[in-house]
Amino acid sequence: MRICVFCGSSPGHDSQYVNAARALGTLLTDRNIGLVYGGASVGLMGAVADAVMPQGLVGFEVAHKKLGDLRIVGSMHERKALMAELSDAFIALPGGIGTLEETFEMLTWAQLGFQSKPVALLDIGGFFEKLSGFLDHVVDEGFLRPEHRGMLLRETDPKALLDRIAAYQAPALVKWMNRDQT
Repeated sequence: MRICVFCGSSPGHDSQYVNAARALGTLLTDRNIGLVYGGASVGLMGAVADAVMPQGLVGFEVAHKKLGDLRIVGSMHERKALMAELSDAFIALPGGIGTLEETFEMLTWAQLGFQSKPVALLDIGGFFEKLSGFLDHVVDEGFLRPEHRGMLLRETDPKALLDRIAAYQAPALVKWMNRDQT
């Protein structure tokens, strides 16, 4: 099994983020789970390990030199597609817009039935709490079905999160709307 970790190339302001990224990397190793990630040696990305990096970012994000498998691709789109292909699940750690975009793209692909792999948030120090509340609001307002909302796993403990990922069963897809609703 390989898990793709989306996370910041910054360490953030709180040391608990880096500590949690390291702990997750150690747990993945302990469970013999391969890691796929963005490839940088800085920030939270540098605190985890195995990679894919677009050629254009090599000069900006120092490519991690101790990786077993570093793949240089031509664009961010190729990077995400390759990371998705190589991975059996996705975990987001704290990060910025790129982390959210990557995570939501995988969730969107799952909602549309393009992939059935689990997508999860490791909620360190409540980082994703408000985002989760917002997604509940999106359901309440009728823009997201509850079963699709339920596709995004969230845990504060990495062991519990990996256990939920291992037990994940993708829901039977329900059409978002019928032709007569368009």
